[in-house]
Amino acid sequence: MAEDRLILLVEDDVLIGMMLVDMFDALGYPEPAQATTNEEALAAIASQPVAGALVDINLGDEKGWPVADALAERGIPFAFTSGGGDVIPAPHASRKLVTKPFRIAEIEAVLNGFFPE
Repeated sequence: MAEDRLILLVEDDVLIGMMLVDMFDALGYPEPAQATTNEEALAAIASQPVAGALVDINLGDEKGWPVADALAERGIPFAFTSGGGDVIPAPHASRKLVTKPFRIAEIEAVLNGFFPE
């Protein structure tokens, strides 16, 4: 699988982040790098070999668009996560959106889509 491929998980809710880490483990993926703000996520992208990302659209009082832009500029595959009701800007309209509550099969499909065989 993707043992050596670091996924960045951008999620501001600690409990949801923990649940996603458990899903990664259950699916055989290594523990993801984690960020709870745009600033943390952008620093992670700049300093680590990120191979893919799940980006929560709503990060507290901010939106995850700067992270999406940085990932897109680097050609790093990513998908958005959201509780729903968000409008994705046109430059990212083709990105996959996984809505909460997350189902492990959806997370698996997104992660596997980052690494087509």
